[in-house]
Amino acid sequence: MTEPLPWWATRFIRALTTIGVLLPAEGRGRVVSLDVGAGRVDAEVQDVRPYQVRIGLTAFGKADWAAITHALAAKASATVQLLSGELPRDVEQIFKAVRLPVFPSSAREVSLDCTCPDIEVPCGHLNAVFSALVARVGDDPFTVLAVRGRDREMLLEELKNRLISAEPLDPDDRSPALTEVMDTFFDCGQAPGLGGAAPLPGSRTSCDALLDQAPPFAITAGGEDVAELLRPVYRALAGEPGS
Repeated sequence: MTEPLPWWATRFIRALTTIGVLLPAEGRGRVVSLDVGAGRVDAEVQDVRPYQVRIGLTAFGKADWAAITHALAAKASATVQLLSGELPRDVEQIFKAVRLPVFPSSAREVSLDCTCPDIEVPCGHLNAVFSALVARVGDDPFTVLAVRGRDREMLLEELKNRLISAEPLDPDDRSPALTEVMDTFFDCGQAPGLGGAAPLPGSRTSCDALLDQAPPFAITAGGEDVAELLRPVYRALAGEPGS
């Protein structure tokens, strides 16, 4: 039984219908190579002879991707999903916020070419490559983003750098950037009130306050309330005098 495609592959198939590629379609030949890069998909299809197939799709420039990574980094759930190897379900809305489509949206941004003599476009060799491309997208959703100009490694690196160098949300916040305090970021120092460290300001909570918040015990011990029997123990553990 064939496993269902992830949502991003299904959405990719739907997007292909907007450019006149209806899948599943009968393909011709065997795809022996498939290379995905910025703005292009290059493939070789072995039929009666080898044919070269190229699918072109508009790739976004540096300024566009700066806006995209800024929008992605602003949404923690999207960043987490990308880091886990998945495409966020709201990725289209995130791209639309910067007026860019993540999936093919018009035949005008796509070019199709095959070295075979067939007149029909897409030909059987192009259909075979599209089917292979859908399978690749199903296995790796970053394939869609790679055609748009950012592969997995580059996108995640840009996201990481943007998160590290993000400006404080509060313009009056003068906290140093994370990159400036990485050496001491995980040094917690002395706990407040211990080892000579200054205690936290404010009133001190009683060490046995938890007993006052606990519901009444359903049992007693020698006729005594269990909470009252435990109270001296809590005070002794806290080192209170007279306990």
